[in-house]
Amino acid sequence: MTAANTDETFPKIISVDDHVLEPPNVWQDRLPAKYQEIGPRSVRAKLGEMVFVGGKFSYSAGEGADCDWWYYEDLKIPTTRLSAAAGFPREEVKITAITYEEMRKGCWDPVARLEDMDVNHVEASLSFPSFPRFCGQTFTEAKDKDLALLCVQAYNDWQVDEWCAGTGGRLIPLIIVPLWDAQLAADEVRRNAARGVRATCFSEIPPFLGLPSVHDKDGYWEPFVEACAETGTVINMHIGSSSKMPSTSADAPPAVGSTLTFNNAMMSMTDWLFSGLLVKYPKVKLAYSEGQIGWIPYILERADKVWEDNRAWGGVADKIPDPPSSYYFKNMTGCFFDDVHGLNNLDAVGVDNITFETDYPHSDSTWPHTLEVAKKLMGHLPEDTIYKIVRGNAIKLFELDFDKDRVPAS
Repeated sequence: MTAANTDETFPKIISVDDHVLEPPNVWQDRLPAKYQEIGPRSVRAKLGEMVFVGGKFSYSAGEGADCDWWYYEDLKIPTTRLSAAAGFPREEVKITAITYEEMRKGCWDPVARLEDMDVNHVEASLSFPSFPRFCGQTFTEAKDKDLALLCVQAYNDWQVDEWCAGTGGRLIPLIIVPLWDAQLAADEVRRNAARGVRATCFSEIPPFLGLPSVHDKDGYWEPFVEACAETGTVINMHIGSSSKMPSTSADAPPAVGSTLTFNNAMMSMTDWLFSGLLVKYPKVKLAYSEGQIGWIPYILERADKVWEDNRAWGGVADKIPDPPSSYYFKNMTGCFFDDVHGLNNLDAVGVDNITFETDYPHSDSTWPHTLEVAKKLMGHLPEDTIYKIVRGNAIKLFELDFDKDRVPAS
C-alpha cells in the first residue's frame, strides 16, 4: 500500500539529529562557586575577521559585530550564524557573529523549540550539544579533569532536568560522557540510564582525539560499551565528533569537506564491524548521525568480501565469526536528511536500519520545510516503509513512549 502524499496522512517525524545551543546558565547554575570564573560562561564581545586556512576556520576578537562567546579555561569560542542558521535565508547563512537575541529562540529555549517543531511536522527531537562539541570533546581536551567531569555531569543534568523535562518525551535526552576515562564514562551512562536516558554521544574515530581505538588490545572502551549494552543506551556518532573533518588539501574550499563528511562515518562503521565489540556485546546499538546512507551498501559488500577472501592475513578471522554485514543489520542505524541514492537502494541499506533528521538549526537543516522534503523523497514508498524511516525505527531504537500499539519493544 502506498501512502497518500498529504500533510494529513504523512507520519509525524521523529528527528534523530538536531542541535541545541546551550543557554548561558547551563554551567553557571550548576558548578561549585570556586569554578564560576573558570568554568564555561557566556561573554559578549566583538568578533573580528574569520578566515578559512589549512582546512580550519580561524578567528579573533576585535573590531566587528557583537558576538556571544563561550569562555572556558583558556578557551574562547565564538557563536556563529552557521550553528544557528534557522530562519535566515540561505544566502545569509555565513560564518558571522551572532548573539542569543539575534538567533531564533528555538535554538536554545525548549518551549520555543517545540513551537518550531510543530510548524515542521516534527513530534520528537534528539539534539546534539554545541559548545561541548558533538561528543563532549571540549571537556576531554580540558586541563582540569575534575572540573571537566563536573561540566559533563552538569550538561547531562541540564539535558534531563531542564531541556527535556516537561515536554512529554518530545525532546529526547542525549548525554555526553568523560571520554578520557572509560570507567567514568560507563558510570555516567548508568547514572543517566537510571533516570530514563537511552542515548549517549561518542566519537566516530576516537584516535583523532588522541584516545584509544575500538581495536585497542587492552579493551579500553569495553567498560563503556558494556554499560551501553546493559542499559540499552544507543551510542550516537555525529559527523565531526572526531574533531577532524575529511578534505583533500589545506587549500580546498569548505565545500570539499562538506561534500565528504560521510567519509568519517564510513571509516567508523568499518572500524566497529571489524572490532569484535559487536560480537562480545551483541545488544549494543550504534547510530550514525548526519552520515547519510547511500554509501552503506558498498561498504557492507566490501567488508564481507575482505572478510571472506583475506582471512589468512586480514587480522579478524579469529574474532569476527560471521560476515561483517550481519552485524550492521543487527547493531547499526544510519541517518539521513536528503539521500535519494540511499532510498533507491533500501534493500541493501535495510529498511529497519535507517532514520530521518531535520538538522535544526544548522545550515543544512530542512526546517521549516522538512515535511515537503520528506514527501518529495519518500512519498512514493509504501506506507509501512515511510512509517519506519521517519518514525518507527527511532521509537524502537531509543525506546520512546510513542505508538505502543504499533512499535514492538526492542
